[in-house]
Amino acid sequence: MSADGRLDGKVALITGGGSGIGRATCRRLADAGARVFVVDRDEASARAVAEEVGGSFFVADMGNSTEVNAAFGACVETFDVVDIAFLNAGISIGVADLTTLVDDDYHRLMRVNVDGVVFGLRAAIRAMEARGGAIVATSSLAGIIPFPPDPVYDASKHAVVGLVRSAAPTLVAKNITVNTVNPGIVDTNILTQAAKDALRGAGFPIMEPSQIADAVHGLVTSGVTGQCWVCQPGREAVPYAFRDVPGPRGGGTEGRRMPAFAADEESWATRS
Repeated sequence: MSADGRLDGKVALITGGGSGIGRATCRRLADAGARVFVVDRDEASARAVAEEVGGSFFVADMGNSTEVNAAFGACVETFDVVDIAFLNAGISIGVADLTTLVDDDYHRLMRVNVDGVVFGLRAAIRAMEARGGAIVATSSLAGIIPFPPDPVYDASKHAVVGLVRSAAPTLVAKNITVNTVNPGIVDTNILTQAAKDALRGAGFPIMEPSQIADAVHGLVTSGVTGQCWVCQPGREAVPYAFRDVPGPRGGGTEGRRMPAFAADEESWATRS
């Protein structure tokens, strides 16, 4: 039995698993007993992590739907099932001034950060339909707050939040949970060394990827769905409390509000 044991026998597919948050999560879930399938564009990194955790690996570009489908297919071929999918691959471009945004940079970011999650979510659902499972996608604090240094990155992470929260109610009947982790600043390759040095020099805490891996483990073992867990230095991960929005005026609906989320037996109709 593993050191943790809570995921003994489960199969976890992790994208962007060759470095940063993905690598830390491979280690965390393997420690909990999961059999890990590492997916990354970099073969050497994917292979190294897979060897470290006793898992398998697959090289894929998450912005390419054919390769995403092939990755999930290879996981099923190797381990028979996919019980957990952590859709983690992501990039940033660091363009604050939209007048300088280059089309190629925009499309490159969106194909990884948005297309990759859409394609990964679709493939994960197909792989889990028969027996259920748990899906987690990496968003960011930038998925729930403004982030002026990189508004396109911010837009992509808001898209992940909207996708996951909207998909969650439709997956309850399939016994599939889907959530996001929304980290603040983490020590990964997305940050340049200069940025890391500047933050640390200013006394700003930077999280280790292992903290996010702990949150992913918490989500896949909690049974919750449709939540966005905020991860900040020195704090336990907590679900972000989305507020209801005002409902329509007139027609006897005054005083009612539109629900922020209803994943189970709760009605999607307005409630008083």
